[in-house]
Amino acid sequence: MDVRHEEREEGVVGAFSIAEKLDRLFRQVRPAGQAEPSYMAVAEAIRAGQGVPISHTYIWQLRTGRRDNPTVAHLTALATYFGVPVAYFLDDEQTRRIDAQLDLLQTIRDAGVTEIALRAADVSPRGRETISELIRKVWESERRPDRSPPPPAGGTPG
Repeated sequence: MDVRHEEREEGVVGAFSIAEKLDRLFRQVRPAGQAEPSYMAVAEAIRAGQGVPISHTYIWQLRTGRRDNPTVAHLTALATYFGVPVAYFLDDEQTRRIDAQLDLLQTIRDAGVTEIALRAADVSPRGRETISELIRKVWESERRPDRSPPPPAGGTPG
């Protein structure tokens, strides 16, 4: 069984608890290919960048549900660090909306789409249309059941 899951069961946790929300941020808000940040790194960044006193132990306690009543200052600091509005921690509807956006961003990041999108930003509109058409053709060819190449445009195969 996952150690984090066992730790969470000991604290006060719910579907949209502070612990669950903070855990999602740790797991999802990070650059592609990098591990999630350590509690120490998050605490140091918050203290240095925002001037909010917070310890790595306290962040761990919040994430595992051992502490579940943080101050608004701590929630604001954590939200700022992870780049979400503080409402993420306070309003379950905001949580759902932001989680959906984070899921999409993670999917895009994991698929390597970010690099394509960033490079395409400096391409002319006609160039972007060509890129889109090429991507569509590759996608269609890989979805074909027999994986054979599509027939040439405007003619019959062979």
